[in-house]
Amino acid sequence: MKNIGQQTILDAVKTLPEKPGVYRMLSESEHVLYVGKAKNLKSRVRSYTLIDKLPLRLQRMVFNTRSLEIITTNSEVAALILESQLIKKLQPRYNILLKDDKSFPYIYIQKEHRFPQMYKKRGVNTATAHSFGPFASVDSVDETLIALQKIFKLRNCSDSFFKGRKLPCLQYHIKRCSAPCVEKVTHEKYTEQQLHTMNFLKGKTQSVQTELQKKMMAASQSESFELAANYRDQILSLNKIQAHQHINLHSTKDADVIALHQEKGCVGLQVFFVRNGYNYGNRSYFPSHIKDQDTSEIMQQFILQFYTKHSPPKHILLSHPPAEQTMIETALNSLHNTSSYLSTPQRGEKHTFMQHALNNAQIAVQRALMEQTKHIELLRLLGKFVGATRPLKRIEVYDNSHIQGKHAVGAFIVANEDGFDKKSYRKFTIKDSQVMGDDFGMMKEIFERRFNKVEEKSGWELPDLIIIDGGIGQLNSATNALKNYHFSCPPILMAVAKGPDRNAGREKLLLHGQSNIQLDFNDPLLFFIQRLRDESHRFVITTHRSKRDKSMVNSSLNDIPNIGPTRKKALLHYFGSVKPIKTATLEELSQVRGISPKVAKVIYDFFNS
Repeated sequence: MKNIGQQTILDAVKTLPEKPGVYRMLSESEHVLYVGKAKNLKSRVRSYTLIDKLPLRLQRMVFNTRSLEIITTNSEVAALILESQLIKKLQPRYNILLKDDKSFPYIYIQKEHRFPQMYKKRGVNTATAHSFGPFASVDSVDETLIALQKIFKLRNCSDSFFKGRKLPCLQYHIKRCSAPCVEKVTHEKYTEQQLHTMNFLKGKTQSVQTELQKKMMAASQSESFELAANYRDQILSLNKIQAHQHINLHSTKDADVIALHQEKGCVGLQVFFVRNGYNYGNRSYFPSHIKDQDTSEIMQQFILQFYTKHSPPKHILLSHPPAEQTMIETALNSLHNTSSYLSTPQRGEKHTFMQHALNNAQIAVQRALMEQTKHIELLRLLGKFVGATRPLKRIEVYDNSHIQGKHAVGAFIVANEDGFDKKSYRKFTIKDSQVMGDDFGMMKEIFERRFNKVEEKSGWELPDLIIIDGGIGQLNSATNALKNYHFSCPPILMAVAKGPDRNAGREKLLLHGQSNIQLDFNDPLLFFIQRLRDESHRFVITTHRSKRDKSMVNSSLNDIPNIGPTRKKALLHYFGSVKPIKTATLEELSQVRGISPKVAKVIYDFFNS
């Protein structure tokens, strides 16, 4: 007998075209369960009706399917691109998903400025500055920036800060800037240092060192020994930076090296960024929903999702060949207008580098497995402690924040078997003016707004355990709020009350209908609960500060006559924050687009009268 999902797909197949395209399997609540692409939609979707031939993961997907949507495309390559974009956007439950998708940091050097600024920023935007990267982490960018500042002494301050200087700042005194703001360096010398910096970042280290050596010898021959010593120090510092690079890939100018390791059901990928022959660091990825998937399919989905957002270099070196490699290359080149190609190195320098990347991937997977085992054991202990009758799959931790009722916000964070699920975090701006500053009333509002989503079947899952940062009052408020809902398996409630003098380790754990419990100071379960509570506290405090700071900025500028949203935005875009606006001169204010000399006088008088 066919199940409902199987019959749904059979009925849909009758009207499907024999064309390339993308299909989406939807649940009863119309949430996307799975996204796939096909050369022939009718043929591909029909294969899901052969339940016995599907892996267990897709059998579950078919069982939960209640409707199907399709988008036809002109080619299979277009379908492949659209599939990766939809997976990235919709995060379907049964697709292989790339969790971490932060943009990468780059080093920038301004294009149009007499004394260009060197700074870091995420993402690529070459309209106003030269970009160098990507770097694997902010730490690796900071390390490189500090080294370059010490050697070449380019400024890192904003233009507004640069304009307002009368004396050199601290960066000059610690020998990380040549202080062009107060003319401690000539324009010609600064330009020379800028070119050296850019050439170094482009990988032209040998030419930079050769030029510095010539200048050192010339300075020495003219008996400018202090200048010669300065060039000598620059050369020595450049040598140290190059020696610090552990393993490089000089035979290939720009490449991403992607290594995959699979062990005990866990898959980890290491991506190394090689630019101008030098290793710019690596980042670990652990895609989810990878059960029943072979390495070629995992590698294919990873490449497509990763390069949907990030621009690929010319060479992409892989430890395992992906499924449909030629089509992936065509899709990437079509998407980014590049000429990238994929290869699996078998010998030489590239193969040696790949072995290094594979070793890193193996270590990362083994560390993740160890952490996961520890995490699951802590979940089991927590479930036993709160009296759960089934394993804890989802924990929500609630907190709120305000200052005397102002900028009141509430939030919850989510933890599951994989750790913190940051995409499921939620924040709430308190709307009821009657409960501003009332912790119990605020908790009640947050609960009602959150659990109305479950009643509305909006896709918000019901947690197995709810942890509240607070005492018996917050626990009673949450308990009373949940009484209005009739869940078949209601979540367990627990409050974490701060100990005497708010000391960590002296917390009391409150469960409804039970006496307070205080765990031993060194109990691993207490550390785990503290971690959950601290993460919720961090998230809600960050939300509150953001709201407060935004309000403070708006209130400062809102009081100025004739300053509407457009001018306010222009001022903040030009100066970066309110502080430099307050200290700006009339001439500086007049340079902002949309600010006439008359309006500049109004702003100046407002802050200086």
